[in-house]
Amino acid sequence: MNEKNINNPAEGKAQTKFPLGQTLITPNAMKHLVPEDVRHALGRHARGDWGDCCTEDKAENDFSVDKYLRLFSVYHDSTGTKFWIITEADRAATTVLLPEDY
Repeated sequence: MNEKNINNPAEGKAQTKFPLGQTLITPNAMKHLVPEDVRHALGRHARGDWGDCCTEDKAENDFSVDKYLRLFSVYHDSTGTKFWIITEADRAATTVLLPEDY
């Protein structure tokens, strides 16, 4: 999976719950997603708004934030395309991807 580094919209914002690390996007996600929607979702993710995750995944993320476990969010862009944001357990990287990219 070749990923592209993207600007971190949540960087330096006090209300974030965790660092995103290096922010990456898969080529497939970059091709299909609305860039502004991705930036907005990254900010939401960093603030602990897990988007369209199920109740169990939201609870798992809330538990995982301060325990340095992987974080997973689900969003939809303005065209209805579903995408995921995954922050690695060590907070070194956050990746935006489509489900089929996983």
